[in-house]
Amino acid sequence: MARGSGTSLAPGFRFHPTDEELVRYYLKRKISGKPPRYDPISEVDVYKCEPWDLPDKSRLKTRDLEWYFFSVLDKKYGNGSKTNRATENGYWKTTGKDRPIRQSSRIVGMKKTLVYHSGRAPRGQRSNWVMHEYRMTDEELEKAGIAQVRLVVS
Repeated sequence: MARGSGTSLAPGFRFHPTDEELVRYYLKRKISGKPPRYDPISEVDVYKCEPWDLPDKSRLKTRDLEWYFFSVLDKKYGNGSKTNRATENGYWKTTGKDRPIRQSSRIVGMKKTLVYHSGRAPRGQRSNWVMHEYRMTDEELEKAGIAQVRLVVS
């Protein structure tokens, strides 16, 4: 498959990786510069996109209502901890606490849930668009010999 081109899976095949597979295989390989055998995840700045525009940016062309992207986290302020998730028409708001992703009993990543709100914070209108953000833990990055990066799978 040519990189960047859309593709569809053969009938009967689905791309439904587990949380652990997303972190331990796809994200880890992307961060370390090792291409996966099959490359179904495109690079898109999802935090700048309106959710209804995301299906067209997906590398996989399916009827599923799930899309996968690698995206660099954009900090609001240089060294700050706040992330800029504002789009032209709204923003992605985190909900609840980050949840651990485990391999056996070891935490290998974290999963954050975000909901799209149209308008500007704090008065935005909640929508039904949900995004899950996956990242490796600092410990896992260190074990893999990878410098800290701000890349996530969404």
